[in-house]
Amino acid sequence: MRLSEIADELGLEILHGSPDCEVTGAYTSDLLSDVMAHAEEGDVLITIQAHNNTVAVASHVESPAIIICNNRPIAESMTRAASEHDIVLCRTELNQFRVSGIIYAALR
Repeated sequence: MRLSEIADELGLEILHGSPDCEVTGAYTSDLLSDVMAHAEEGDVLITIQAHNNTVAVASHVESPAIIICNNRPIAESMTRAASEHDIVLCRTELNQFRVSGIIYAALR
């Protein structure tokens, strides 16, 4: 499924990058070591962790995109890091539970 389809479904705010990338799954966690241990390539990362380390972890697990939930503020440095690692950075007012459920249903 294309991230653009998910973005439309969730009403995501695209902060950086093009949502024209393929998403094969999703992983929801705020514990970045958990993401490193369990997320799979192609998973969009769903989190409230709005900082540069999140981008580094997403890059490490080859995630095409990060969705920041609860309308958290995003530092310009995180946007720059996403640009450097070619990761789409999105934000939503929805919480992680709602985002995860909607993406799960969409991918089914």
